[in-house]
Amino acid sequence: MESGVIYRGHEPFRAAWWLSNPHLQTLWGKAVRRGRLVETRAERWDMPDGDFLDVERLDAPARAPHLLILHGLEGTAASHYVRATFAEASARGWGATLMLFRGCSGTLNRARRLYHSGETTDIAHVVGRLVAEAPGRPLAVAGFSLGGNVTLKWLGEQGDGAPTELRGAAVVSVPFDLARGSRFLERGFAKVYTDSFLRSLLLKAEAKLAQFPDLPVDVAAARRARTLWAFDDAVTAPLHGFRDAGHYYAESSSLGYLARIRRPALLLSAVDDPFVPPSVLDDVRTIARDQSHLTCEFPANGGHVGFVGGAWPWRPFYFAERRLVQWLAGVFTTDHAPAASSSRLVGP
Repeated sequence: MESGVIYRGHEPFRAAWWLSNPHLQTLWGKAVRRGRLVETRAERWDMPDGDFLDVERLDAPARAPHLLILHGLEGTAASHYVRATFAEASARGWGATLMLFRGCSGTLNRARRLYHSGETTDIAHVVGRLVAEAPGRPLAVAGFSLGGNVTLKWLGEQGDGAPTELRGAAVVSVPFDLARGSRFLERGFAKVYTDSFLRSLLLKAEAKLAQFPDLPVDVAAARRARTLWAFDDAVTAPLHGFRDAGHYYAESSSLGYLARIRRPALLLSAVDDPFVPPSVLDDVRTIARDQSHLTCEFPANGGHVGFVGGAWPWRPFYFAERRLVQWLAGVFTTDHAPAASSSRLVGP
């Protein structure tokens, strides 16, 4: 199986020798990484359905490019990759807005739902609002893991109808095929990630059921769940109108939407991602060969939202957010597709 791609305009990612294991790459960010903080401000936006979205905003000059950031499953404003992306945007003089998925800001949302991997009405609303507040301002989306899946699905839904201000997107460690990814997380050490997600998700499900006792969820089954598939069967699917987890995954996976995307999109994933079977990346690569808008960068190593390089542990180099913002800088410059660039990497 092919394990790498041709890189243009930058050095290829090489995993740190002291983090050669994909699980170490994945866990380093959460356990060890300390990025540079930039000043942001919180806003709460009322939504058309009577609920609210919490966002974090980085201010910039009115005509400066703007980056919309979407976090991963159970991510927050404190997630290491979110902080790093804000820092990268700030270093380039860009503005940025982090959309916190419903229930992920520390305050339970008001609606009879939470968020999930295929829910795209919120990103549509946020993009519309960002365009309306500064018509003509260049805009791009940066999505991580679940947030990347939402980004790509929404772009595919939009096709040629995406706002002209939206110049492109860059996504990191996207699951692409939710069913295969869910099963992949049931194996070996990956169960550690599943257990962590389940603890957090169960607390939200119980809080939502206390808020609306008549919701069609099986909280007893959710408490027994030892896999994401079982949890999604009991909570995510019925809460959001799907028959079961299989139906939810089939309808929400971004893999089926890639061919419809009509904006430049960078897809950065590691072949050794413990959340994504390598066969899924093979399928993505096959689709992308016939889609000029899609750029795949699939280095052999990097884990899930890891991509830690550097010669020594006390001098790590964080590749993903830097590459993401460097690539989007090319999109902002050309308005079409990213040209080869030798621009200096910036950030923490």
